[in-house]
Amino acid sequence: MNNRKILFWSVTVALGGFLFGFDTAVISGAEQAIQQVWQLDVFQHGLTVSIALVGTVIGALFGGIPSDRYGRKTTLFWIGVLYLVSAAGSALATDWYTFLFFRFIGGLGVGASSVAAPMYISEIAPAKSRGRMVAMFQFNVVFGILVAFLSNYLLQQVGGSAWRWMLGVEALPAAVFVGLVLLVPESPRWLIVKRGAIEKAKAVLNQIDPATAEAELTAIVEARDTAASKGAVAGLFSRQHRFPVMLAVLFAVFNQVSGINAIIYYAPRIFEMTGLGKEAALLSSAGIGLVNLIFTLVGLNFIDRAGRRTLMLIGSVGLIITLSMVSWAFYTESFGLFVPLCLFGYIAFFAFSQGAVIWVFISEIFPNSVRASGQALGSFTHWFMAAVIAFVFPYIANTLGGGSTFLIFAVMMVLQLLFVWKIMPETKGVSLEEIGNKVEPQPAVEAIGYTETH
Repeated sequence: MNNRKILFWSVTVALGGFLFGFDTAVISGAEQAIQQVWQLDVFQHGLTVSIALVGTVIGALFGGIPSDRYGRKTTLFWIGVLYLVSAAGSALATDWYTFLFFRFIGGLGVGASSVAAPMYISEIAPAKSRGRMVAMFQFNVVFGILVAFLSNYLLQQVGGSAWRWMLGVEALPAAVFVGLVLLVPESPRWLIVKRGAIEKAKAVLNQIDPATAEAELTAIVEARDTAASKGAVAGLFSRQHRFPVMLAVLFAVFNQVSGINAIIYYAPRIFEMTGLGKEAALLSSAGIGLVNLIFTLVGLNFIDRAGRRTLMLIGSVGLIITLSMVSWAFYTESFGLFVPLCLFGYIAFFAFSQGAVIWVFISEIFPNSVRASGQALGSFTHWFMAAVIAFVFPYIANTLGGGSTFLIFAVMMVLQLLFVWKIMPETKGVSLEEIGNKVEPQPAVEAIGYTETH
């Protein structure tokens, strides 16, 4: 097996995750300055923060179309171009409407990236290490978030144009991504299922592992032919795919009702609500990014050993506890360092579970014939919920207060725990073709045949 090539391709594509994370989090350091520059009211301010998420929702919804029509590689290249244009345009914007447009463009890139990148990596990675390889995308997402927080902290002293520098530096890694993605091959599964290009796919599989290329090729072709004979290509929402559709939608919803993006986007503001000064709040936000990075790395190392479901069970319990403690702190006004420490714990549990698992799990559970549209559905649901929560969070926090807001998030995590315990199947160590054949519309999860670690 050519581990070096697989690693290089995966790391290159996962760089799209770095841009994803940076683009999503960078607004946290700039949003208050932007609000003052253009004298935005509460509605305009919420739209400014969430406009990229509106683009992300649309990019996620339609990201599966170019991935299927033009290929994973071509789609990833244009995603990089979107990031590049967005970074430069946002930094140079002369009015609020122009700023909204370029942030929206970046959101399109984020949404499409969350479809194409995990899917590409899952389609080239061996089953035994697929979890770690796909989770590198999420690792790069949180690395991008950390770099955004640190960059915001370092650039805050630049002056009145600090927010422009915060947004503009993203153009550098975007340009690197555009260049590197030209060096990766097309997904062999896309070549076979969507183009019937058997020889081209075989050449890529030989680069991955000559010893297993023939068997892998046969399995992909057989899965394609079986799916076609069953009419699986008729559509994502056919009866055959209702179970993975349900899994993807519920998993994505729970990811966002944990409050993760509200906390990341508004981290400095949340810390200021507890009495920390502006500079200390920005530094604490960087601390959130660092904890996120460390525990995503921990989750990445356990996801193929312990399994996706085990990580989610542990994480759900931890999220319930930490969110409840933050809620209690706001109700009793027990601030100081207590809230930052609780939020660091929250981030640690989230990164270890939902953060590490979401893009891996969604990229695995759909058959080859509908993987792009299934990934798009999961990503769309994820980002639609993120946009809604980011938009309403300032209003809810101001109206209900921090205590009730974080209590709502805690209750949602109780529901997530029940979902993981009763419904979520285990997918570690199973080939994509085997998963695709087994995930059929069954009345009980046990019928799938791999609910326990494989």
